Amino acid sequence: MQHFTKEAIDELASRYKNNLINSISGYKSANLIGTKSNAGSCNLAIFNSVVHLGSNPALLGFILRPTTVPRHSYQNMKESGVFTINHIAKNQIEAAHHTSAKYPEGISEFEQSGLIEEYKNDFFAPFVKLAPVQIACSYVNDYLIEENNTLLVVGAIEHLYVKDDMLVEDGWVQLDKGEIVTINGLDGYALPSLLERFPYARPK
Repeated sequence: MQHFTKEAIDELASRYKNNLINSISGYKSANLIGTKSNAGSCNLAIFNSVVHLGSNPALLGFILRPTTVPRHSYQNMKESGVFTINHIAKNQIEAAHHTSAKYPEGISEFEQSGLIEEYKNDFFAPFVKLAPVQIACSYVNDYLIEENNTLLVVGAIEHLYVKDDMLVEDGWVQLDKGEIVTINGLDGYALPSLLERFPYARPK
């Protein structure tokens, strides 16, 4: 088994270190966040850090890298107050990955990637058409993580759309039925499959 000390990690070549540390935390969620400026300019960006923050109220969060360079998704959601989170299906991975390219403001990643904007219930921000799970969120707050100047952005779920065959009777969403992928590191995509679902655990 390979062993890396903190000192050894600090001395690694930048690309090697980035790959190592980004992949070592395990499989991560794969989502496209859709936003639109008040002037009507759309933005779509891939994120691997969307997490559940609570069910009552229903909150999600994600990590935004330092705003020392323009972050169009962040600018748009702060301006409009809304954004969408869209799960990535197996047949969308190449197009979804392309949204990580750095386009100038005003250039839509929807157009550049071939993914299609979709609007529902007069919600201002665009969804990704054919995404198996689509979540409309209002921007709630963000919190600075001082250790590396990233932001934890918090959103409240306003609307939730789930493909019919993925929703189980008790409200559980079986993601593998939608061929929803996960991300390994920054650029590896995997397709999980359900092994087992267990009942609520109680002390023996």
